[in-house]
Amino acid sequence: MPFQALGLNSQLISNIHALGFQQPTPVQQQAIPEVLAGHDVLAGAQTGTGKTAAFGLPLIQQLMAEPARSYGAKTVKALILTPTRELAQQVFESLSGYAKETDLRIVTAYGGTSIKMQVKALEQGVDILVATPGRLLDHAYVGTVDLSQISMLVLDEADRMLDMGFIDDIKRIMKRIKAERQTLFFSATFGPKVKELAYRILKDPKEIEVSPANSTAVTVEQMVYPVDKHRKRELLSYLIGSGNWQQVLIFTKTKQGSDELAKELGKDGIKAVSINGDKSQGARQRALEQFKEGKVRALVATDVAARGLDIEQLEHVVNFDMPFKAEDYVHRIGRTGRAGQTGKAISLMSLDEEWALRAIEELLDTRLPQQWLEGYEPDPTAEPLENLRRGRSSDKRRAKAKHQIHKNRGRRVSR
Repeated sequence: MPFQALGLNSQLISNIHALGFQQPTPVQQQAIPEVLAGHDVLAGAQTGTGKTAAFGLPLIQQLMAEPARSYGAKTVKALILTPTRELAQQVFESLSGYAKETDLRIVTAYGGTSIKMQVKALEQGVDILVATPGRLLDHAYVGTVDLSQISMLVLDEADRMLDMGFIDDIKRIMKRIKAERQTLFFSATFGPKVKELAYRILKDPKEIEVSPANSTAVTVEQMVYPVDKHRKRELLSYLIGSGNWQQVLIFTKTKQGSDELAKELGKDGIKAVSINGDKSQGARQRALEQFKEGKVRALVATDVAARGLDIEQLEHVVNFDMPFKAEDYVHRIGRTGRAGQTGKAISLMSLDEEWALRAIEELLDTRLPQQWLEGYEPDPTAEPLENLRRGRSSDKRRAKAKHQIHKNRGRRVSR
């Protein structure tokens, strides 16, 4: 099905063809006509499936049909909320490409950058504002933006906004937006809180699900390597070196852990940079550009900082630390295998992280393949360092873990 069949105008068709897009993805095929028809939409779509165009293209077309500059100072016509700065910037760049040669004004507002520049951009009124909840409320509280005239609202990666504790901010924002509006709700995972929020703000929505909820792309090959915690970095360096990986995105649980791992990889001769919430937006952007341009081989990130990263043809994602929330596994490995391309997702799992693997498998309703790598087999009798520090015995836990590991040894579970 060509884009023309979805009801998009010739200007948008020309722009997206110039960007290299010839055929719409499944989520675009289903969502664009519904948005153009004015319906609220509840869409379940994995990262990398083209959801930005699914809501962005019809949103732009609707705004193009309205009288130019038919709003007052500081007002906004369409609002797109995202959980992170990186995703806000990514959405802004995509929309700017779709809206080329139009008169639409598109502005971003997120923390970590000068608020004065954002105030200046908002003064004359905005067609589309892409913002993170916290910075948007900063503007609303001081009166530099007026949300009362918004006719279109998009919540992008709503599940992550809830995970990051933005539910109260979202409620405050909703109170400032008129009830007569079109609302689009996109999420890769649908837990109880996500569904509760969705049905609270949507009116008779058209539901779109291009893949089963809480699922991963079939183009991503997944593997779990059990390994002792203190040998994770050693195994990671071996995998990168022996596989000649030129570009790998690595996830850690903590900000400090991301910085330390990047330094350790550098000592192993692997150029690496880290991004996390403690770094300025400029530093995060520079690190991402170095990674995209191939100046460094490894980008080490926390979940918050990595959300919204769009890296073309990224082949490898590594969970150095297993995610605390099973839903984050879906988002992490969604950085690879985008737009139908293939990718590999590797998880390094220590004994004390087996609970995380069980939670992931329960969420996905599948068993992830495990394999012991020769030379890096875990020692089931080893006392965890944290237990030794606390003077705590774990004989029962070790016995149970030893039984489970020998049961899984050499096991490969097909997806």
